[in-house]
Amino acid sequence: MTTSLSSRPAAPPRVLDAATWQARSDEHAARADALTAGHRARRARGERHAIEDFLFEYYPAKPAQLRRWHPGAGLALAPGTDAPAPHGAWRWYRTHDDGAVVLDLDTFLADRGDTVRFVVGLLDATLTRPAATGCFGLHEWAMVYREGDDEHRHPLPLRLGAAGTDAVVEAHRIRCTHIDAFRFFTPQAAPRNTLQPTRATQAALEQPGCLHAAMDCYKWALKLGPLVPGDLLLDCFELAMEIRYTDMQASPYDVSSYGLDAIAIETPDGKAEYVRRQRDYAVRSNALRHRLLRACELAGDGAINRNSPPASLP
Repeated sequence: MTTSLSSRPAAPPRVLDAATWQARSDEHAARADALTAGHRARRARGERHAIEDFLFEYYPAKPAQLRRWHPGAGLALAPGTDAPAPHGAWRWYRTHDDGAVVLDLDTFLADRGDTVRFVVGLLDATLTRPAATGCFGLHEWAMVYREGDDEHRHPLPLRLGAAGTDAVVEAHRIRCTHIDAFRFFTPQAAPRNTLQPTRATQAALEQPGCLHAAMDCYKWALKLGPLVPGDLLLDCFELAMEIRYTDMQASPYDVSSYGLDAIAIETPDGKAEYVRRQRDYAVRSNALRHRLLRACELAGDGAINRNSPPASLP
């Protein structure tokens, strides 16, 4: 059942002493560095990674952005012995007369309120729906349908070849609910989808069984910016990375060069494994959606209504 976010003003922030927030910030940076180490090393060597690069290109956040720790709404950072927290120089933060630094919710919501409202509405709508299984990751197959053996979106060979890939698409009913997967279907594949998702219908179709919707928890965490505590941002990133590997294992591409086994969704066993993972990701992504909504609730802005998402993201 949907409800409005709190109509009360945000509660007075709880103050974190300098030792506490500095430790959290350092731990966050170390965790972010560990998660992005492979990408940063490959980038320095000019190497591509057909699986992981997606997390840094489709979701355009640089490693430096990931390692920047935000406390989230409801917390103020006490000054250290030498100076206030560095956040005071960051966008949407302000420093009190006593040196404590806090997120300036009024300024942030004035600038990004429409985005927050959209994200809240979409997350809440997704949570109201059961996970739809049975799509078997065919969105990736539809993105190469009838393209032949020429270059594809990813620099990997097709596991079954072009003809075999086309045959799998033609033998299945495609049920993609996600606009940002559907929009990459080939022109020949798009009419085969049982739905025709658009940006305007995104909030009406998004459901937690969709692997791309689960990965997008990371996108929404990025869109919400400093409202999202650092640990939640990295939790969203980690789940997105795990799902990305599953997405490519179940795709038509041969991922054996990365030491990975295929999830052969054209077989009964492959379908069963895909659905098992799909259900697990639905539960875990819903937990992240609840946490993201809670981060927004702490802003205490009654104008953010979970029943009325705008038609499109600003």
